[in-house]
Amino acid sequence: MSHDVLNPTPEYLAFWRERHVCTLTTPRPDGTPHVVPVGVTYDPEAGLARVISNKHSKKVRNVLAAQDGGARVAVCQMEGRRWATLEGRAVIRTDEASVADAVARYAQRYGRTPSPHPDRVVVEITLDRAMGRA
Repeated sequence: MSHDVLNPTPEYLAFWRERHVCTLTTPRPDGTPHVVPVGVTYDPEAGLARVISNKHSKKVRNVLAAQDGGARVAVCQMEGRRWATLEGRAVIRTDEASVADAVARYAQRYGRTPSPHPDRVVVEITLDRAMGRA
């Protein structure tokens, strides 16, 4: 089932606001998928999803290795028969304001503020597709 990225149904948005471990799939340089568990925040008003990470992680290196404006990625979560996937182009944000905003959004969704880390960056995904059954 397809959803409007910028105007999701209330049920779909509520599912993305619940506390769930998600996955992030990034393309390795050889084209194979790299899938890892992450925390994701969804901002439909901006059409963005955000994942905080360490700048030395494989997922960040995969995004940085992509050409042409970022890597095509997907984030997904599921619980029972409910599932949701967001897709788009990811870039890495390193500026202090973007990192602070992503950490605050993470804290709101997951109920805890991560410890400060000097190597923290944001995988910022400009969304163009939303799917799922929430």
